This record gives sequence, structure tokens and C-alpha cells, in this order.
Amino acid sequence: MISRNRLFIGSLWIGVAALMTVPLSLDSGLPSSAGELAQVFVIVLALFLAGIYLLDPWGVLSRQPFQ
Repeated sequence: MISRNRLFIGSLWIGVAALMTVPLSLDSGLPSSAGELAQVFVIVLALFLAGIYLLDPWGVLSRQPFQ
């Protein structure tokens, strides 16, 4: 995958994580409901995917296994 495309997709995932943190930042304290825990899970997943696209630590994107 071209590094420019990886940068674009990684920044999109960071944007998703940023948008998901807005409702959580309005409420202070630890997440207590199932919905808040789901939001934390989505934020962590989005940051993980952003790290995969931006850093490509295992060479998954550069190998292109599905082509």
C-alpha cells in the first residue's frame, strides 16, 4: 500500500477516535455504563487500527496478502 494512502487512512482512524472521545470528555470519571465501555473499546480499536496503518509494524500492508 502506498504510504500516502496509509497516512490518509491512519489519520481517518485517528479522527474517528477523536470524535468518539468528545462525549466521554464531557462526563468526568471512569466509564460506568455499557455504552461508555463500548465507546472506550471503539476508541482503543480505532487507535490500534491507526497504528497499524501508520506504522505497519508486521509488514501486513506492504505484503498485500489479499491481492
